[in-house]
Amino acid sequence: MKSANKKAGTITAYVIIALGALIMIAPFYFMFIFATHPRDEIFNMPPPLLPGNAVPMNWGLLLRRVPFPKNFGWSVYISVFQTALTLLFCSMGGFAFSMYDFKFKKQVFALVLGTMLLPAFLGMVPTFMLMDFLGWLDQPRALIIPGAAGALGIFMMRQYITSSIPKELVEAARCDGCSEFRIYWNVVAPLLGPVFGTLGLITFIGSWNNFMGPLIVMRSVDHYTIPLALRSMQDPQNTPWGAVMLGAAAAVLPLMVLFIFSSRRLIAGLTAGALKG
Repeated sequence: MKSANKKAGTITAYVIIALGALIMIAPFYFMFIFATHPRDEIFNMPPPLLPGNAVPMNWGLLLRRVPFPKNFGWSVYISVFQTALTLLFCSMGGFAFSMYDFKFKKQVFALVLGTMLLPAFLGMVPTFMLMDFLGWLDQPRALIIPGAAGALGIFMMRQYITSSIPKELVEAARCDGCSEFRIYWNVVAPLLGPVFGTLGLITFIGSWNNFMGPLIVMRSVDHYTIPLALRSMQDPQNTPWGAVMLGAAAAVLPLMVLFIFSSRRLIAGLTAGALKG
């Protein structure tokens, strides 16, 4: 009886997991399917379930509405540089909070973490005013620099360094005459591979999908990132949904490939440092 109940529970769990996976995969499946159909066929009942032959037509519509290759390249440029700067500055901040003792250290760290509690929309108007004052409107630096030292990244780095890198290693480097920056660059940074991979993936995906940031600071269509470019194609009367779905599919595909090849490192980095801090 216990064996039968256990088997039934296992089957039920697998069925629930399969249904959940199906629900999560369905939007992506229909996005790729709709990308191959014209607008009229997408709204048929029942909707198309198999690929069509309208990809060239949708691609032509996409290129007529927005400079999609430029938008794609702009998204790559901004995401790569923001990810690189985030890894640099957050690892420096995490190293400082983990290895140094200074006055008001706990209070400053609590203040950094407190910024995670603020709703993002509260910074929309101040961000626009500051970027306008600096003359950074419609410039990539307006999207790259403001988010280059986020609280989540500093917290992740601090937790990982505290749990995985002994202070004795840093002290030994100081005894050998290393400067503080050399200790960070040559001793600590090479040991941060798992958390670099995790934070890098999170930052890249967040920057790639960022809509509100470009909406606030970008002005010319040539400088739009992919989410903003696809949104600009939509209008109340005649949105080319096939072209929009094709652009969305082209934007999602690199992220899916990136996640497939780095999901193991993402999980390892998220669990690292969870027991100590």
